Amino acid sequence: MYRRDTFHLITSGLRGGKGTPEHVAAHPRVFATFTAPGFGPVHNRPTGPARTVGPCRCGSLHDQEDAVLGTPLNPDTYDYEAAVLWNAHAGLLWRRFSIYLRREVAKRAGLTQRTFREHARVSFAKVAEYQKRGAVHFHAVIRIDGPEGGDTPPPAWATAELLTDAIRVAATAVQVDGPTIDGRTYTFAFGRQLDVRAIRSADFDGGQELTERAVAAYIAKYATKGAETATGALDRPLRFLAELAQLDISDHARRLVRTAWTLGARKELEHLRLRAWAHMLGFRGHFSTKSRRYSTTLGALRTARAEYRRAQAAAATETDRETTTLVLAHWIYAGTGLTDAEAWLTETLQPAPGTEGEPTHA
Repeated sequence: MYRRDTFHLITSGLRGGKGTPEHVAAHPRVFATFTAPGFGPVHNRPTGPARTVGPCRCGSLHDQEDAVLGTPLNPDTYDYEAAVLWNAHAGLLWRRFSIYLRREVAKRAGLTQRTFREHARVSFAKVAEYQKRGAVHFHAVIRIDGPEGGDTPPPAWATAELLTDAIRVAATAVQVDGPTIDGRTYTFAFGRQLDVRAIRSADFDGGQELTERAVAAYIAKYATKGAETATGALDRPLRFLAELAQLDISDHARRLVRTAWTLGARKELEHLRLRAWAHMLGFRGHFSTKSRRYSTTLGALRTARAEYRRAQAAAATETDRETTTLVLAHWIYAGTGLTDAEAWLTETLQPAPGTEGEPTHA
């Protein structure tokens, strides 16, 4: 249900509906994927120009469902501490990116940040996904609207090409200062792999252009993927680290959880609440978020569904007045234990002394 609601939320922001005008389909919009940086070499399936799959660094040609995909080639040198801290700061990095993006769009339009709000607005909807190595990355629909959001048309200078260029520059420039642990200062930024593609109303064009429906389905899929991946993220917080011994997860995921738990004990990291989020490998954000003016809300969709169900129930009552519902609204104390008759019956059913286990003949 959550996946389908997210599908409608994303779709309404792409082609209208659910209270969003249909002319948003003409607004510049792109589909972007932001990845995490590297923390050490992992088993993978490198692809060539013709989408051919080559051997991994370990020398093997892994199957797509191979359990070792995403796990470190050398766990002893893999930077588990940085991986957990990246997840913990990924949400803050996205918020910082959204600020940088507005600056870059305004710069290309020849506007100041203050006057930019009078001409246009940047709207988005995004979901977070765990890569197999346990690092969070983001998929997002990003759109340029008029000053009042999707209800108003964007200015003439707003194009998908301008938005794409602004995204690439903002994603490259943005960074978040992390903590200093044992003399090591952390700084977090997006990975080098950044994919930005324009969204078209037409069907796929040689695999280069995305349709509105394909993008909405893709994002809705990952909105509920969360802990359902092979990464090993858990569906509930841990109360004790000893619980890890009872969980059926990979050694890589176990080590990520253990690292988050250990870092959570440090005084300088208490604001990250890493022990409370160790089951999510340190990630503390929501899996699905959107800007205020992108489209409808999940709450509005739930309300509409509830009203529809109530209308259905009312219609069924009108067409079937013979249906009777028995409501128990009053209870009285009957008693405790067996009655005299029940006690006698119980005693008669007991086997005679010395006959326990003997067969009973009809």
